[in-house]
Amino acid sequence: MPRLPADNERTRRIEHQVPDNITVTVGRGEPLTIEKGSLAREVLPGRVAERAVCVLVEGVAADLSSPLLNDCSVEPVMAESGPGLEVLRHSTAHLLAHAVKRLYPSAQVTIGPVIEDGFYYDFAYPAGFGPEDLEKIETEMSRIIAEDHPVAREELPRDSARALFADKGEEYKAEIIDDLDEPTVSLYRQGDFVDLCRGPHVPSTGQLGVFKLTHVAGAYWRGDEKRPMLQRIYGTAFAKKKELSSHLARIEEARKRDHRKIGKDLGLFSFHPEAPASPFFHPDGATLYNQLVSYIRGLYTEYGYEEVITPQILDVDLWHRSGHYDNYVDNMYFTTVDDKEFAVKPMNCPTHCLMFSEGKKSYRDLPIRMADFGRLHRYERSGVVHGLARVRSFCQDDAHIFCRPEDIESEISGVLHMINRTHRAFGFEESKVYLSTRPAKSIGSDQMWEQAEVTLRAVLEKEEPGFIENPGDGAFYGPKIDFAVIDAMKREWQLSTVQLDFSMPERFSLRYVDSDGGERCPVMIHRAVLGSLERFMAILLEHTGGALPLWLAPCQVRFVTVTDRQNEYAAAAVEQLKSAGIRARADLRNEKLGFKIREAQKQKVPVIAVVGDREVEDGTVAPRLHGDSQLEAMSLADFSAWLIERNDPEHGGAS
Repeated sequence: MPRLPADNERTRRIEHQVPDNITVTVGRGEPLTIEKGSLAREVLPGRVAERAVCVLVEGVAADLSSPLLNDCSVEPVMAESGPGLEVLRHSTAHLLAHAVKRLYPSAQVTIGPVIEDGFYYDFAYPAGFGPEDLEKIETEMSRIIAEDHPVAREELPRDSARALFADKGEEYKAEIIDDLDEPTVSLYRQGDFVDLCRGPHVPSTGQLGVFKLTHVAGAYWRGDEKRPMLQRIYGTAFAKKKELSSHLARIEEARKRDHRKIGKDLGLFSFHPEAPASPFFHPDGATLYNQLVSYIRGLYTEYGYEEVITPQILDVDLWHRSGHYDNYVDNMYFTTVDDKEFAVKPMNCPTHCLMFSEGKKSYRDLPIRMADFGRLHRYERSGVVHGLARVRSFCQDDAHIFCRPEDIESEISGVLHMINRTHRAFGFEESKVYLSTRPAKSIGSDQMWEQAEVTLRAVLEKEEPGFIENPGDGAFYGPKIDFAVIDAMKREWQLSTVQLDFSMPERFSLRYVDSDGGERCPVMIHRAVLGSLERFMAILLEHTGGALPLWLAPCQVRFVTVTDRQNEYAAAAVEQLKSAGIRARADLRNEKLGFKIREAQKQKVPVIAVVGDREVEDGTVAPRLHGDSQLEAMSLADFSAWLIERNDPEHGGAS
């Protein structure tokens, strides 16, 4: 956000030869007449001035030491508020850098922004930081807080500021200043530490204190793999210790639910350097993957989609024609075939346009709904790939609807119903809906974009009246509706998308014969419900903690025997359930029953069927649900029927 220029002492105010007064309104109070150049903190009530971390002057964040030069409104900002928390965290990032420079003088400071739920600071320090270093740094940060250094703003000519940091050996700060297009830059000093920053900041280090450094990661300077690798220290800060404790508890829970850990523990997938950022799905992972596909395929029959298969590698001219080359080239893979350049498919839409163009189409043929599970490849930088959540090789439940303009609203309504139904089936009860409008980099006319956005807005006002505008985040070819689900950790994940496209059908000269005999260009609706299956699997595993509902679990039932005497019965029971379409296994190892049950629970198996001598004699099983809920013993036939009844997405699990 833009910052107000500010001085930190009365001695640096404007000249006072001619007394000048201004009118200031503090909060909802009465207007005050004060001397021009008075500091913002001086107009706040005593206790408020002590607690505030900054102020909003005419709605813009500024330091408490900012001089007030015009008639204005002033709002105190407390640490526990949203803007206050941002200031608190950014000031704590400076505190972190201050401590690092004291402990490791050779480390160079680079940037330290606020991020969601915390902050980070990047350092050029080849020796690297470990967990023991974080403890030392936290101790030093606490020492600097106790020293209670005033945090003072200075403004210097750009060249002077560059020389200051260059003399200190801070090459990265000097580079940042070189890229600035401003005659003066602002700095903040606290004790023996100075940093380049727009501000605002807390008045003194003594106002900080509720913080925690969480972890260290590598990060390329300015996100460029060709630039040096830096050490990134992450942390967070809050106004109250209780809030910090709650946040750290959420972090620990998120660590337990990390899909990469769950995937390894459950044997679902792995990654190998021979195929960077491209997952290998093990048998159980492939089973889960195929269950996702099967669910969507079931909806295709109901909602009138037809599945197609399209090539992986296509002439690069196709991608010029579609507009992807100009707008997406940095994320594409290329190869040469017969001395001609080809591209590996990053998305399916141009291939579906080619298929639509074959043969003459009538308005009676529309809408045409093409679905494609083709594998896609997109280049993602190594610094941003993350387990299954961001990969280079993936598959989408991708589909494109070609329809008449007058059918747009009904077609999009049908997609929205499919999306909401799917979210419920996978246990996502809460979501947010966004209307993403024209981005800075786009294709198509102003008229086309206006028509598309008006159409989507009209559908949302009817179907999802609580939608949120998301300006500038549309696809390059058209606006879109995005669904973000809220998981069990109350985190927001962008998931389903519906995109309206008037441009690509024109680029491919697609036509249909309308009822009046004239040729018209169809409208193209891009649609994905799960999105990337890999990313959806990551979200689902973290949402459920790996405890998948019965219909999705790779192993739905595990028989555990008390002794070897029950092995034959258990093995036969497994085969009987398999023939009924249930994914069943048996643990016939010569281990204690308690051990076998704990192993099955660790593997998040939805139903454990205990078999002892009594069960063999009676032809029964004693089912136990994941989480230790015990069911009444039942016959094998009744058990099979019980499982079959619950083995569908609409039932919601094994309860």
